[in-house]
Amino acid sequence: MHKFITIEGVEGCGKTTQIKLLHAALRAQNIPTLITREPGGCSIADKIRSILLDPSHTHMVPTAELLLYAAARSQHIQEVIRPALEAGKVVICDRFTDATMAYQGYARGLNLKTIEYLAQLACDGIEPGITLWLDLPVGVGVERARQRNHSQGSGAEARFDQESLQFHSRVHQGYAQLHKQNPQRITRIDADAIPSQVTERILKVVKQHLGIGE
Repeated sequence: MHKFITIEGVEGCGKTTQIKLLHAALRAQNIPTLITREPGGCSIADKIRSILLDPSHTHMVPTAELLLYAAARSQHIQEVIRPALEAGKVVICDRFTDATMAYQGYARGLNLKTIEYLAQLACDGIEPGITLWLDLPVGVGVERARQRNHSQGSGAEARFDQESLQFHSRVHQGYAQLHKQNPQRITRIDADAIPSQVTERILKVVKQHLGIGE
């Protein structure tokens, strides 16, 4: 479904800010739009999110992590994403299956074919029409994320922020590989710029994808 847009990137790349700005820009053109996130997006998936991102869960094994993401995604799609798309809305999702490939696959080292199979099972035919990869140097992003958690008191969801720089470098390499493999769907957005410049780049791509004018 071409109206399903996903936003991806390493920690601290500015996804949340850019999603809000994109949402506002589309709404200003009277385009029905829903923003959501993964893991989460609905009550059951949000409860799974609290387990996945709890920094005290350092002993969680990678396979359990993967299965929890798949469970949250299945509920999220059936309860939120599919109904919104069927109602004709543009759905903008903060992370989706590419994040699972990058984090649990390339960074954790889980079998990519297994991840693909679980994605197919959970997604039930729902795929993004376009994915925007906000590409930011890993060190910059991680430092931003840690400063954000410190200033905003969001440490309750800081489990991945606590991972090593090497882990986040593997995540970044995963996104780069996914972009290389899926150039028609995944668009790289240089996120190492001031927010207004990043927004301009995103809007240009999204408007072209949706077939709407300036």
